[in-house]
Amino acid sequence: QIQLVESGGELVQPGASLRLSCAASGRIFSSYAMGWFRQAPVKEREFVAAITWSGGNTYYADSAKGRFTASRDNAKNTLDLQMNRLKPGEPAVYYCAPRITGSGADYSLPDDYAYWGQGAQVTVSS
Repeated sequence: QIQLVESGGELVQPGASLRLSCAASGRIFSSYAMGWFRQAPVKEREFVAAITWSGGNTYYADSAKGRFTASRDNAKNTLDLQMNRLKPGEPAVYYCAPRITGSGADYSLPDDYAYWGQGAQVTVSS
């Protein structure tokens, strides 16, 4: 089993940057592709970004392309999400999780992920 702890969430102004981190412990972190998802109140959890086990490939939701960057350090068992130009409409709880199932090219399916962390709250407000 993998335990995950997200951190870095805070209140920021529109247009600001924020870096979220995810620390993993337990089973071999480097064996899994990792994903970032977010969930706003009364909305379903939605895909933000994913990164393959080696870090060699990344995938982003259209809303994140050009603004967010996912990275990982397998030696430190950490995953990061650099978010730039945050928008007022995207405050949410951000979660990281390993992709446990699924082998196709679609990394956006929440059901392929498990061992969700507790989430990091990001609030975007002026």
